[in-house]
Amino acid sequence: MFYYLLKYVLLGPLLRLVFRPRTEGLDHVPASGPAIVAGNHLSFSDHFLMPAILRRRITFLAKAEYFTGPGVKGRLTAFFFRSAGQIPVDRSGKDAGQAAIREGLGVLRRGELLGIYPEGTRSHDGRLYKGKVGVAVMALRAGVPVVPCAMIGTFEAQPPGKVIPHLHPVVIRFGTPLDFSRYAGMENEKAVLRAITDEIMYAVLTLSGQEYVDRYAADVKAEQATPEGARERRFPRAPLS
Repeated sequence: MFYYLLKYVLLGPLLRLVFRPRTEGLDHVPASGPAIVAGNHLSFSDHFLMPAILRRRITFLAKAEYFTGPGVKGRLTAFFFRSAGQIPVDRSGKDAGQAAIREGLGVLRRGELLGIYPEGTRSHDGRLYKGKVGVAVMALRAGVPVVPCAMIGTFEAQPPGKVIPHLHPVVIRFGTPLDFSRYAGMENEKAVLRAITDEIMYAVLTLSGQEYVDRYAADVKAEQATPEGARERRFPRAPLS
């Protein structure tokens, strides 16, 4: 109930007023039945803008840190995400991926929409990064279509680290659902999972027009957090002639 209160009364109208998002391809999202909406992830506001414009309820797998933050802000954030029906996923440890898959499959078995960001984290520089194969595992095990989605303009409106967004045009673009039934029963084949994930990411890339980086965003972030990475960002090496 709180989800729909947010969507139609508290938050949805405010988001539509501030961001004035333009939607394209909204009819590609199935009107009923389970499906995965797989999109790029550029901003904290992505979590709220997509649910605000979709006709159906969508449940996202959200990082557990949103539910365990300290202080008043942390408790309010946790209350907000839980009340909105979002699912916390612990991304630490070797079993983190399996836990996310179990939670996602539970949403799909209930015939609902599942929102997922295959990159696994927000893009820190506005580029599109390599997708993780969990989305392919869920698509095959549940036998559901994957709707690619591109958030455009949310990075400029609220880049990482910015608490209060500013006005910037936002477009939310949905592509034709991707059917992977030809791979049914092959969810344990690593090459198949990689191929499916890459197909999904290519569809997102086509919709978003971002620059693509064939590496995991988390790895790049970790490198740039080191003293050597910080130095490289400040003083990039000159290209060899």
